[in-house]
Amino acid sequence: MSKLSFRARALDASKPLPVFRCEDLPDLHEYASINRAVPQMPTGMEKEEESEHHLQRAISAQQVYGEKRDNMVIPVPEAESNIAYYESIYPGEFKMPKQLIHIQLYRNAIEIYGDGRRTDSGW
Repeated sequence: MSKLSFRARALDASKPLPVFRCEDLPDLHEYASINRAVPQMPTGMEKEEESEHHLQRAISAQQVYGEKRDNMVIPVPEAESNIAYYESIYPGEFKMPKQLIHIQLYRNAIEIYGDGRRTDSGW
């Protein structure tokens, strides 16, 4: 990622904060190029995914413009419906079963007391 991020510094309310106007700083472009960059945080994606050019264009467009542009999208294939192919793979011969949920009641009646070690019976 080529985004330049800056180290956050906490403001001290007890100290005055100077405010400069652009005409007060003739060498403003030099101050803008000072590198206080910190390591970029991981994005949570795999390295191969981060290097895809579609993704990089979309991320950099959002960083530059601050919002999603219509022409900067990550391409995904269009979903299509092929009913004839679906019906050839999955025939519609479904029969409703007699019983949907089957519970074995005798398992609930058995109560287990401990783990049954030999030393427990003498206790």
